[in-house]
Amino acid sequence: MGQYWEERRSGWVKQDDDVRSSWDVDYSRVVHSFSFRRLQGKTQILNLGDSDFYRTRLTHSLEVGQIASGLVQQLRHDHPDHPAFRWLPETPLIQAVSFTHDLGHPPFGHGGEVALNYCMRDHGGFEGNAQTLRILSRLERMSQDSGSDLTRRALLAVLKYPVSYSMARDIETPPSLAKSINTIRVIDRQNSVPPKCYHDDESDVVDWVLKDITSAERERFQAVARDRAGHGKSLHKSFDCTIMDLADDIAYGVHDLEDAISLGLISQEQFREGVPEKALGPFLESLTDKYPNEASHDAYEKFVSELFNKEGQRKRYIGRMVHHFITAVQIVEAEGFEESLLRYRVTMPAEQKAFLNALKGLVFKKVIKSANVQHLEFKGQTMVVSVFEAFESDPEALLPDSVFRQFQKAGDNPSRVICDYVAGMTDGFLLKTYERLFSPRMGSVFDRL
Repeated sequence: MGQYWEERRSGWVKQDDDVRSSWDVDYSRVVHSFSFRRLQGKTQILNLGDSDFYRTRLTHSLEVGQIASGLVQQLRHDHPDHPAFRWLPETPLIQAVSFTHDLGHPPFGHGGEVALNYCMRDHGGFEGNAQTLRILSRLERMSQDSGSDLTRRALLAVLKYPVSYSMARDIETPPSLAKSINTIRVIDRQNSVPPKCYHDDESDVVDWVLKDITSAERERFQAVARDRAGHGKSLHKSFDCTIMDLADDIAYGVHDLEDAISLGLISQEQFREGVPEKALGPFLESLTDKYPNEASHDAYEKFVSELFNKEGQRKRYIGRMVHHFITAVQIVEAEGFEESLLRYRVTMPAEQKAFLNALKGLVFKKVIKSANVQHLEFKGQTMVVSVFEAFESDPEALLPDSVFRQFQKAGDNPSRVICDYVAGMTDGFLLKTYERLFSPRMGSVFDRL
């Protein structure tokens, strides 16, 4: 497999009596990190406190890790003679990568991300996936200067969008305030959505990750597509990253749907409209073949009725959908790459992909874009901007001492330290900070945040 992909930026190596693999070390460093624990207090889709049932970003990340492990097991079973077989990640590695994939998401989900990108509009921007790389390579405290100091292969897998902010951003429409609003300050959310990228501040980390990749392959791997107005889009992901990304899509499309149905946010009629019978294709065929007594007349009607039935029946069909997607996984090759971790990719056939996209589209349209969720996202966005700008107005007075010391040492971009601090807050911590700063009736010197 080669020692190159197991190297760490700090040069750290295990002690002789440490029997763990490099991937075991990566896994332990992620699980024991501050940022991983904070995921329990960050929104997945719904605002924390609305219910004690649905998933947080922590439980979502655990599910992504489990699904990713299942994908690797399936690939090992189905493709024992494939050239990519020897490059399939070990379980600790793919779980570690999966557990990290949402570390960089700020409080209040997408609203918080848009808010921080607006706040950082003149200081390098902000993007959740980019912040994940920053946390793992700089901010965590497992090493002196290299964050969690994960292996090169783990950081490559985390690099979901291998293009920099400056290369991907739309120069013509920078983040701004909405011009049509006169009495309150409202962010232009469309213009303030960040590109999918890594921050330019982490360019040296990306250079290290790709150090021994040929210049031609690196240029191809980091290519940006600009087919229309707006941000540029990256074209490639590494082998491990495609496994994690597919697991994330499955968890989002299936398990977030489960939450939405359980909480009454999606009705049967809306499901039928968003996920019609023709979208299910081979899934219905597999139900008929495997469970002929259950689906003897109309497999689609049986599926929908059970999905909206009691929790036990719903969970059974949720499991069957996940199984269907995992067992359909395929390995494909990308042209122009000799490096195996860049050459091989994981995907699903078009019919399964269409089914999963229909599920994801339904959740996005009926849940994420619903007024109830958008109200909370808008409110969270406003609080994030307010807290950031308050800290920026008088860092010495308002930042905690430890954060202000980092601010003083930050060189030419101290705003990034404020951004790191706000982005790392849980939803509840951000809310308490906002109330302490702005609510006339809240706050005491004896309060602990």
